[in-house]
Formats: sequence, structure tokens, C-alpha cells
Amino acid sequence: MKTYFVDSFTNEKFKGNPAAVCLPNTELDSKTMQSIATEIGFSETAFIKQISDNIYSIRFFSPKTEIPLCGHATLASSKIVFDTTSFETIKFINYENIELLIEKVGNKIKMQFPVYDTQETEVPQEMINALGISEIVNKRSSPKNNIILIEIKSATELANLKPNFTALVNSYTEINGVLVTAVSDNEVFDFHYRYFWPWSGTNEDPVTGGVQTFLTKYWVQKLNKTKLNAYQSSSRTGTMSTELLDDKVFILGEAVTILKGEFVL
Repeated sequence: MKTYFVDSFTNEKFKGNPAAVCLPNTELDSKTMQSIATEIGFSETAFIKQISDNIYSIRFFSPKTEIPLCGHATLASSKIVFDTTSFETIKFINYENIELLIEKVGNKIKMQFPVYDTQETEVPQEMINALGISEIVNKRSSPKNNIILIEIKSATELANLKPNFTALVNSYTEINGVLVTAVSDNEVFDFHYRYFWPWSGTNEDPVTGGVQTFLTKYWVQKLNKTKLNAYQSSSRTGTMSTELLDDKVFILGEAVTILKGEFVL
């Protein structure tokens, strides 16, 4: 099975978020795909299969479970399709039958994702302590993504967070992850964020595109602007531009292929 490793949301190798992209030439069951994703160990492994012309099915697996939607693995998959075909646009269809429209824009890739609302929520003090947060500005949740969103005051504090992941997992049950965000402290970006998801993936996702389904709308409403530049302040770092348009969010980013090979099945 042809397999690629791609660093997403970056134009530098060994930055951004690594994803594996697998192109199976036979039908694989969910158990086999999960075993492959666990073996590879990246926060996400994508399996894509051509349906017709520029239309592909896509499925995402973390090392622990299948994920309905993933931004950086969609970007990685798009990079591989664009590099190996003459297509300028792609349509991916996930297992929920959500259509992801992708467009090649120069050396960048533009992805169209759905938009989801957030709602008020309560966050236990045990979670705040586990994250190492001193003061909260706002706390909400995305029911569709099953993710808690916490805004704090300082981008510097955000970058310096060192969560106790054992305590974090024990502080809350039955969620996919917790996203911590802050307004940017420089003029290049509008907001910074980090995503911790030991419940369903790895401890921290280096760069996360899928959360823009609710995070972009959150900051659009706070900053009163529809086009935003985002910075994920993980140790690997990553950047992207987003735009909210009606019920869609557009995510613009770059990706770098670092490995081409075959997975022996």
C-alpha cells in the first residue's frame, strides 16, 4: 500500500503536524486501518480511495480511534493527490457523508469545512489545575466535536502551559479533547491556540485544522473580522489562515512531503 508522511500547516520539514496518507488498493476493514494508524503512531492517519475522477473517500484514524473530521490529515491527503495527479480541485467525502471541497491555490491548499456552534459550559477546577491555567476569560464547548474550549488572557501563558496529562484525563470523562486559546500578542496573527486530546488521540496535537469548524467562528465574533490568521503554539508550531463565509469555514495552509514508501500488508 502506497504510504506518505506529510508535515501539514508548515512549509518546513519537521514542523507543523505530521500525518500519514495511505492509498489502499484493496478494501480494508476498520480494524486493519486502526491497527495501521496505531502502528504509525501519528496523531492522524488518513486512508483515501478514488471514487471517480477527482472525488475520493477519506477516513481518519488516531492511534486510539476513528475521527470523523481532521484538518491536517485532509491537508496532507490533498498535498499527495495534487502532487500525483493533474487535478486543481478535489472533493473528499468522509464517513458521515460530509463533502470537503479542496482547491489548489498557488503553493497553498484551500479547504472548505463545515461550521459548528459553541455553547456555554462548566469546566471542573480539576481540569483547570491539570492544564496549569491561572485565569479563565471564557469557557464554551462544541457539542458536535465534543471538545471543550477555554480562552485565557495571555498568548505567552498559553505557549508555556505544561499540562499534567494524567490529572487531565482524570478530570473529565467522555470528551474528545480540550482546546485552549488566547488573543495574539503580535500583529502577524489574530489568535493562538493549543489542543490537548489524551482521551482520544495523543497528549497534544501539534497543529489542528479540524477545530476551526468552531474556533474560527468564535474569534470572528470576538474580533469582528471574517478573515483570520492563526498560530498553534505547540512545540512544533504551525500556522494557517481561515475565513468564515456563511455556514462554511475556509482553511488555507501549506504542507511538505517527507517520506514516500509502501506499507506491507
